[in-house]
Amino acid sequence: MTMNRRNFLKASGTLGAAAALTGPTAFWAPRLQAQSRFTGVTYLPQSYKALSYGSNGFVEFLQNEGSDVFDVQFYDSGQLLKADEQLPALRAGNIDFMFHTTSYVTRSLPILGITGLPGVVGELYRNPERLALGSPLLELINDELAKENLYMISAGRGILEPEYIWSGPDNPVRSLEDLRGKKVRIVSFEATEALSAYDVAAVRIPSSETYVALQRGTIDAAIMNISTVVGRSLQEQYAYCYKLPTTAFTVAPFVLRSTWDEMSNDKREVLEAAGQWYDNNFASYCNDVIYGDEYWPLMEEAGIEMIEPSSEDLTALSEAAQSVRDSWVEEVGSEVGERAIALAMGEA
Repeated sequence: MTMNRRNFLKASGTLGAAAALTGPTAFWAPRLQAQSRFTGVTYLPQSYKALSYGSNGFVEFLQNEGSDVFDVQFYDSGQLLKADEQLPALRAGNIDFMFHTTSYVTRSLPILGITGLPGVVGELYRNPERLALGSPLLELINDELAKENLYMISAGRGILEPEYIWSGPDNPVRSLEDLRGKKVRIVSFEATEALSAYDVAAVRIPSSETYVALQRGTIDAAIMNISTVVGRSLQEQYAYCYKLPTTAFTVAPFVLRSTWDEMSNDKREVLEAAGQWYDNNFASYCNDVIYGDEYWPLMEEAGIEMIEPSSEDLTALSEAAQSVRDSWVEEVGSEVGERAIALAMGEA
């Protein structure tokens, strides 16, 4: 049977029913007979050249360097699972690893909110080593993820260039005040809360629907990373980019913590080496090479006006986001939250 999304979900449902009827031993038996199979997913399409660079390289590393211990089966572009299905599938053991953007799962995994907190992301972006393998911040994140039986193999050594405010010719956004009352596509919970002070009507739609949403007036503007703009050809719709660092994210490979802890030494060594490759290459290549040499020049060719943020707006956003940071600290616990922010800001 060809493994596509429909057959995968059907098979997963069958396995779930079998487990309910016969118990956990029968459910896990098929996986124990094929221990080298290592199935991973990402919902990101290959048109996201920058974001796909890391996952493609990670998987290629596993296939080349770990072929004796892993039979890697990798499905991109949501072939197997949609974005919102990935985390439940990993937790259920139906896949072995996933690549996910942190901004999509901060409601389920609040500690990952540190990668998108307004007023923090600018500092974290300028100092990527604070999120490197072995850094106190990444170790703190993984300590918290362990409580959810999850493990982040690498954060890609930093977050991607922050998400800015993009708008079309009919609804230009040149300042925070220009956002007032507008319908804005926002994925990040943290950015949604920070911009609520400007009476923004937040619209959470997939990036695949943004092009048509702009055409139809469903949204007036969007908060997004330049990868999304290029990946969905949105430079054809936008006229302005207000470069206010509103929120951010990284894309990271995750496995279950129990899988990581129980993994044989040879398999873990290969995964650690793949994680080191990811750490050395992902964020830096996206930010410094693809964005700088290719994507931003493409925006200039498209005639998009780039507007630098005013000092007043930088201060206003930071002040508006203070309540977001306070709420996040309360959610993850004051000790953890305050330490994470201090580490991200270089104050610890």
